[in-house]
Amino acid sequence: MTTTLQEGMEFETTYEVPADKTVPHLYPEFEEGQRMPEVFATGYMVGLFEFACIKFINAHIDWPRQQTVGIHINVSHTAATPPGFTVTVQGRLVKIDGRKLTFSIEARDGVDTISKGSHDRFIIDADKFNAAVEKKKAAL
Repeated sequence: MTTTLQEGMEFETTYEVPADKTVPHLYPEFEEGQRMPEVFATGYMVGLFEFACIKFINAHIDWPRQQTVGIHINVSHTAATPPGFTVTVQGRLVKIDGRKLTFSIEARDGVDTISKGSHDRFIIDADKFNAAVEKKKAAL
């Protein structure tokens, strides 16, 4: 981690919601999902929050040797967003605790605030992390 990463830093990411990021596409193998509304799925929204934070963090760490993994997320999803709308994610790094980074996050779709919450990420050494995953896979 470099000293350029500081509490209070802010970032913004925009994303146009495609049709394949709607609820029926989240788990297409579940029949129930095929009858759900075609709106931005909460699962994809969580992924968008993660990648908005990743894109911000990577300029401040020794990427790709260092990477981050999500360790906690606490968000609302209070408004539906149809495909074609652009979601704007705004984030703020609120706390640095060693390798743990805590963000406040909010998303808007041009009409509504669709989500607010927090997200924690942890800085890892990619080689060590991947070695541990391989060891776990071998234990199966």
